[in-house]
Amino acid sequence: MNYSSWQNILANSTTNIQDILNKFSLNVGDFYDQPLEIDNFPIKIPPGFLKKIISGDPNDPILKQILPSASEIIKLKNYSYDPLLENQSNPTHGILHKFKGRALVTMTGNCAIHCRYCFRKHFDYQANTPSKKHWSKIKEYLINHSDIFEIILSGGDPLINNDHYLGDFIQMISSIPNITTLRIHSRVPIVLPERITPSLLDIIANTKLMKVMVVHTNHPQELDQQINSKIRLLKNAGLTIFNQSVLLAGVNNKANILIDLSKLLFSYGIIPYYLNMLDQVTGSQKFYVKQKDALNIYQILLSSLPGYLVPKLVQEHPNLPYKKPLFTH
Repeated sequence: MNYSSWQNILANSTTNIQDILNKFSLNVGDFYDQPLEIDNFPIKIPPGFLKKIISGDPNDPILKQILPSASEIIKLKNYSYDPLLENQSNPTHGILHKFKGRALVTMTGNCAIHCRYCFRKHFDYQANTPSKKHWSKIKEYLINHSDIFEIILSGGDPLINNDHYLGDFIQMISSIPNITTLRIHSRVPIVLPERITPSLLDIIANTKLMKVMVVHTNHPQELDQQINSKIRLLKNAGLTIFNQSVLLAGVNNKANILIDLSKLLFSYGIIPYYLNMLDQVTGSQKFYVKQKDALNIYQILLSSLPGYLVPKLVQEHPNLPYKKPLFTH
């Protein structure tokens, strides 16, 4: 791979089902009885991450996360387009304010990768992606809610924005007296590590805010030495780095996989943070893991790992002012 920039790498992402099946010697009949209509959430996977899929294996854990399935077009009673009722926590353009002390900014609707279980796949980003003309309203809201001390940059993926936009926005929020902490939620360091450039690192290093990054990794196969090197650079820029995973049937719903993931993350300097139960967005039912099974897996993690390597098993519920921890008996 010899692209001139991370933008060019991203522009060469695979966006076609048949291309993926052909590349990895997979039979369309193994996945679909008939042509699949993907709705408004097409395939997208960057070339470097695509290479991590094992050829000929229809059960590959990366393939399962990015390849649409026929079940996506089936609407079930307990699944919805807005499973966390985020539209009710959207007080001004670009802000989601669900939890005390922190607010989330939907910096963009774009991601480097389209995960099939994404709980915001139907979110109205067009009405909630802030351009610079919306910044004054965001700043006003944060000043008027002086209990907010942490800003979470999310989306979409905030690191898909260019450095100039990111740098100016971080500078703007750092001028608000009650804001002390910047948190960045991003899958980019895992799926597009080339995005971690010297200019981005300078932006992060030079803010006076305390800095946290939460990356998103579900399976050890997603990690490699290039990512390890980029994580080290992010840590050198002053970031404390955590990982959150989603418990996904057919991907990581085995204790040994999650044990290996926690150990590997920690060797990279990443702290296991959350193991999220699936948010039941329409079309994601193939990934569902029963709570009883999740607790059995979690019991094994507790008995196999030191406490600092055990992520918190949580379920987010609409209108609950925190992510609810799930406990074994």
